[in-house]
Amino acid sequence: MGFWIKLRQECAHAFAVTPPASDFSPEDIALLEKIARLIVNRGMAAPALLFLESLGPLSFLGSQVVYGLKPFLDVVIDPADAERLAILLERRDGIDQLTLCIQQRVG
Repeated sequence: MGFWIKLRQECAHAFAVTPPASDFSPEDIALLEKIARLIVNRGMAAPALLFLESLGPLSFLGSQVVYGLKPFLDVVIDPADAERLAILLERRDGIDQLTLCIQQRVG
């Protein structure tokens, strides 16, 4: 009987939709704020929000878009920041955090 209880506990979160509570580091928040500032200063807040909201359930694909656009992003932001942004967007709550940063900057 102990085997089944242990198996159930180990597999309890195997198909969970929401990740366990995870916090962003201060460096991560600073990077997302920097990206939000660049987006808002260029007047691209509305298209960026629409794009990010449509990618919400597909956060991994959003990070792959960043990898695909990396040669173009390297002109605008530091290549190391582009890499960190892709890693942040792989997280389920990364897109939500970036969206929140853009919305706070817009008003």
